[in-house]
Amino acid sequence: MATTTNITSTYSGEFAGKYVSAALLSADTIENGGITVKPNIKYKEVMKKFAVDGIVKNGSCDFTDTSTIDLTERILTPEEFQVNLELCKQDFRSDWEAVQMGYSAYDTLPPSFADFLLSHVIAKVAQKMEQNIWQGTNANPGEFDGFETLWEADSDVIDVTGTSVTAANVIEEMGKVVDVIPTAVYGKEDLYLYVSSNVARAYVRALGGFAALSNVAGSENVGSIGANGYQNQGTMWYGAGQNLAFDGVKIFVCPGLADDTMAAAQKSNLFFGTGLLSDHNEVKLLDMADLDGSQNCRVIMRFTAGIQYGIGSEIVLYN
Repeated sequence: MATTTNITSTYSGEFAGKYVSAALLSADTIENGGITVKPNIKYKEVMKKFAVDGIVKNGSCDFTDTSTIDLTERILTPEEFQVNLELCKQDFRSDWEAVQMGYSAYDTLPPSFADFLLSHVIAKVAQKMEQNIWQGTNANPGEFDGFETLWEADSDVIDVTGTSVTAANVIEEMGKVVDVIPTAVYGKEDLYLYVSSNVARAYVRALGGFAALSNVAGSENVGSIGANGYQNQGTMWYGAGQNLAFDGVKIFVCPGLADDTMAAAQKSNLFFGTGLLSDHNEVKLLDMADLDGSQNCRVIMRFTAGIQYGIGSEIVLYN
């Protein structure tokens, strides 16, 4: 049974030659280096966790093996996913691009639509992977357990009770996360404060001069950043490509994180596993005419994906 295709068109005049899709989330967490990617996993990969207690002891004349080494493991098992669409060429013969299909009864999909369709499928998959990495639940079709799901079930992860984040309270709320980052982790080069899009927006607005002002008698805006914002530029200070940080911790904006959610973790403690990375960019368009004599075209994509983390006690979750 073909994928339901609804075409709404007046077919009056000539087609402008472009298809426009809604703005899509990209898999920012992967593309911008916010997670450690482990490719070439055919079935599963075992990640060893090494822990040792205090290894420095008082000196003596003898060799005394008094330390304890704990070697545990976590398993990263990517799951298999697919995209299957089927379109009937007959649906396009009365549309804008009918001429592009050719005049033969053995025609093809309009080339410009076919190109758009393939790139759109890739973008939609990237959007879904970004959401899965953070909010995915294995019980839902097309999803694997994301970090939020796994961390909420792990008693080792440091939990911070959250609230609705606004420009007025975002600095205080972000401070709650940074305050409980383990000392052994704070200051590491690959430590990030992962924040949802709405938290990032609130933080940018706060730095623009719209944070809550703490006025103390005889003092000028004690504890505030000032009504004119960062470098006295107001909301104009922030532009594309500028990096954010908070209390010395780099901020990584994750469109896939649920609203009002933050996490602090090292990139080297977070893993995304897959078979071939190229599978996430390969979409096949099959014309079925030569295979079964039908007028259908199929869009096919197959890939594997999954996430895992190492040491829960070195992760902070705010939600």
